[in-house]
Amino acid sequence: MIVEIITPDNVIFTGDQVQLIQLPGIDGSFEVLNRHAPLISVLKKGKIKVINKGGKGEKEEIFFEIKGGVIEVLNNKVLVLAE
Repeated sequence: MIVEIITPDNVIFTGDQVQLIQLPGIDGSFEVLNRHAPLISVLKKGKIKVINKGGKGEKEEIFFEIKGGVIEVLNNKVLVLAE
């Protein structure tokens, strides 16, 4: 799936072979996998975990600290607007 993580200052991550993204929702942590149903949610302060397929096919885990934000999942694309 395609994932973009955007802050007011810049785009901090873009990937088109993401297998999983784990997010700190206001009611608890949740994950989004490939072909997830449409979703809009509010995020709280915490870590975002992204599991991305690397260049040679191996998995890479990437972490981002956020202060809050919003996520939209639509048509196998995840857009995170983060602080």
